[in-house]
Amino acid sequence: MRVGCPKEIKNHEYRVGLTPGSVREYVAHGHDVIMETNAGAGIGAGDDVYKAAGAKIVDTAKDVFEQSDMIVKVKEPQPVEWAMLREDQLLYTYLHLAPDPEQTKGLIDSGCTAIAYETVTDDRGGLPLLAPMSEVAGRLSIQASATALQKANGGSGVLLGGVPGVLPGKVVVIGGGVVGIHAAKMAVGLGADVTILDRSLPRLRQLDDIFNGRVKTRYSSIDALEQEVFAADAVIGAVLIPGAAAPKLVTRDMLSGMKKGSVLCDVAIDQGGCFETSKATTHSDPTYVVDDVIHYCVANMPGAVSVTSAHALNNATLHYGVMLADKGLNAILEDHHLRNGLNVHKGKITNAAVAEALGYEMSAPESVLKVA
Repeated sequence: MRVGCPKEIKNHEYRVGLTPGSVREYVAHGHDVIMETNAGAGIGAGDDVYKAAGAKIVDTAKDVFEQSDMIVKVKEPQPVEWAMLREDQLLYTYLHLAPDPEQTKGLIDSGCTAIAYETVTDDRGGLPLLAPMSEVAGRLSIQASATALQKANGGSGVLLGGVPGVLPGKVVVIGGGVVGIHAAKMAVGLGADVTILDRSLPRLRQLDDIFNGRVKTRYSSIDALEQEVFAADAVIGAVLIPGAAAPKLVTRDMLSGMKKGSVLCDVAIDQGGCFETSKATTHSDPTYVVDDVIHYCVANMPGAVSVTSAHALNNATLHYGVMLADKGLNAILEDHHLRNGLNVHKGKITNAAVAEALGYEMSAPESVLKVA
């Protein structure tokens, strides 16, 4: 199979879909790899490194799309990219379709087969291709919040870790999944006062064991959520419903009860955000203020630490990527975890959560693939 990797074009996105190490793996399996020139510049990997790994270098993204059977990316395709997709072409990347009707229509119209990293599953009920970026985003959320809290950046002037004789800042993490755990680890490491809210009692027990009392846990009722958010210096939105739009847990009305200069960091923004006042921002303009509360809602947070992120992502995506290259659509039919990753196939929506969020009829992956 001819596997193509274009340079990412989203604002301040420095990651790359294929690292040189991943290229070597595809080539070792007998596939041709086509890289857009300078695609790996953001991780310090030049064209010569990719050539040494066995890749062919082409001048433009158009060349990549035209010459490839399968496209491997990091972020969802932008309008100029989905216009280059074609029928019978595989797209393997993050999609986050539920809050993005325009991209969804673009993929449907293209006729391509689109597999979303964020809905591929594993035997433990996890999302293994989303997990590494959730780990990165969770950790970054605390760095971003700490920076936003600085007075020169419009924040309240609170140091999350405090100092001897001065209380630390209070961090509230909504959601005890992968993002929540890694945000809490970073916040605890800084010395902050940390509370995690979640609706799963087994999960709260597990978190209590993991942190050995260094983190407070609360069941996420409306009362508990309000109390914690009103007392917080930084609130991390870490709620995920696989494939679906995130629930709006912090309302506009609640902002009036929050501390002036406090920070809302919405890590769920790729799925529409879990704060009512969230709107996607970029690394070049990451924050905005609503009712004296700073909002940090960068939709590609891990892009800021591209070297760490790209390698962590490739570690997770390579296995299924090579499987797709080796077997094509049969890989999706044979592996139910990869089948869960299928979101669009030849104009049909094949993911229930996406179909429900956007009002499409859902087509079972098994049926559309067998028909094809």
